[in-house]
Amino acid sequence: MTERQLVDGSNTVPVVLSCAAAAFPDLPLEVAARIERSMAASRSSGTRRAYASAWRRFETWCAVAGHHALPAHPATVAAYLVAAADTLTVDGTRAYAAATFGKWIAAIADRHRQVGHDNPCGHEMVRATLAGIRRDYAAAGDRPRNPRAPLLTSDITTIVALARAGVAGWASEVLERRDTALLLMGYAGAFRRSELVRLECRDVRRDRLDGAHVHLRQSKTDQDGTGAVKALPYTTHHDSCPVCAWIRWLQVVAAFDSGGRVAVIRTLARSVPFDQHVCRGPVPVAAHRMPLFRAIRKNGNLSETALSGAAVHAAIRRRAGQAGYAADLATQLGGHSLRSGFVTQAFRNGSDAHAIMRQTGHSTPGMVEIYARENAPLIGNAVNDLGL
Repeated sequence: MTERQLVDGSNTVPVVLSCAAAAFPDLPLEVAARIERSMAASRSSGTRRAYASAWRRFETWCAVAGHHALPAHPATVAAYLVAAADTLTVDGTRAYAAATFGKWIAAIADRHRQVGHDNPCGHEMVRATLAGIRRDYAAAGDRPRNPRAPLLTSDITTIVALARAGVAGWASEVLERRDTALLLMGYAGAFRRSELVRLECRDVRRDRLDGAHVHLRQSKTDQDGTGAVKALPYTTHHDSCPVCAWIRWLQVVAAFDSGGRVAVIRTLARSVPFDQHVCRGPVPVAAHRMPLFRAIRKNGNLSETALSGAAVHAAIRRRAGQAGYAADLATQLGGHSLRSGFVTQAFRNGSDAHAIMRQTGHSTPGMVEIYARENAPLIGNAVNDLGL
């Protein structure tokens, strides 16, 4: 059996390929590096970062406990899980959620597969230990699932209206236009935050009949990049129209791409009061391959980098706080509040699961109905027919 490492400059993880029946070919360095990059690209950057972080934690624990991390014995992995499950915070609560352990297991298994070792996480000892921990958590009610609170139509329109009313100066308006587009497009499109931040200017185009077509080149459930199109409709009210919000933000983006800060200030100074639809007017032309939603510096300048997922969370919470939402409610909000809010509102308005799936992209009705059970439990519920 022969082995060879494929090494990509910045990648500190050696990938060992082995084959008992055939000799490893003598590959040019550039071909080996290309294979390495393709293997790395088989997972999203977020998954790679999460796996790397989980593996570093396991390695550190093994070093302190005196165990071998690679290859790890199933008993070592089981002991690692038990130690984490028994870790408490200063107030006596569980330090880690049960779902976290599944992610750690996946990272450990992935690292063993990369270097050609047997996966210890597939052993019955590890599976049974993890199952027992989850049952213990469930019985004790520890670290229950804590989904993001949904934002419904009334919430979105209220937050957007107050964001616009609170504009004070051109830099403030730049931020408002971006956040309003995030809220209205994210809500109407039932987008994941990862889908929003991955959008480039070229991915959204106006459609004469539908409103705007948003091309998703890749998503959480479409890692191979088959692609999908979501429609954002023209709406009756201009102040809640997602297509208008996109156009108004694109005006800022296009101005900055062509003339920087000065062009943005000039564009905003010349803009007419927003008292009617702008979605059927001219569509600004921005740099096609630049991110649509970008970070904004304190001086109002746009960054060339895409907005991060954490920044989407922060923007929604900040706008909710400015709209008067209590701090404890605002902390329950985040990027997923737009997607869960879409599903919840659609169920409340009488849409069926299949109609909702057309926009959300869920593959089964059961996945959609989780939102109904959590956020609209009386919809379609026979308890309404009891005559009490």
